Amino acid sequence: MRHAGAARRAAGFTLVEVLVALLAMAILSGFAWQALDGVLRTRDASREQIDRSSRLATVLTQWEQDLQAVHDSAVVPTLAFDGQTLRLTRRVEGGVALVAWSLRNGRWQRWAGPAQIYARELQETWLRSQQLLGNEAGQLTVAESVGEWQVYFFRGNGWSNAQSSGDLVAPPDLSASGVAPQRVALPTAVRLVITLDGRKLTRDIALGQGGA
Repeated sequence: MRHAGAARRAAGFTLVEVLVALLAMAILSGFAWQALDGVLRTRDASREQIDRSSRLATVLTQWEQDLQAVHDSAVVPTLAFDGQTLRLTRRVEGGVALVAWSLRNGRWQRWAGPAQIYARELQETWLRSQQLLGNEAGQLTVAESVGEWQVYFFRGNGWSNAQSSGDLVAPPDLSASGVAPQRVALPTAVRLVITLDGRKLTRDIALGQGGA
């Protein structure tokens, strides 16, 4: 009898033992896969968040650079906001360019016109910017899933809606007739309030006064 039992044990595992072992390994593999899947999902979410934050930082840097390079041409409005589009003239290599930041169908876009050195061409570019559809050459979508945005100007001692009237000032140079046309004084700072991915972001930028 002792020889028969030893022979059975030497023959290997029973079918039930093998099935139990396989079931245990399957359960452990399932747990391991769930843990790995969780790690991969967390990594992907973190990477996506980092990419989104990096893109946003780049966009806000461009926004700041545009405002700090504002140039008063005395030919077209230097800075104007109509509720949908913020237009500004800024210094660029080779002259002065018109830049338009717009919100269309949840997309925040930036358009930059060519550098101009003549007043008439800058005026034509300004008129052209009022007819932008969002698919022109030079139009760049800088952010999507934008809920809304608002722009405020710091005038005098406080913030006011950018669409409200500002103080009028005369340009430094008289026109050919000797009469100085009236212009709106530039604010000292611009506040951006924008909703991105359901989060409200506020950014204050001191306005560049170069060439004013």
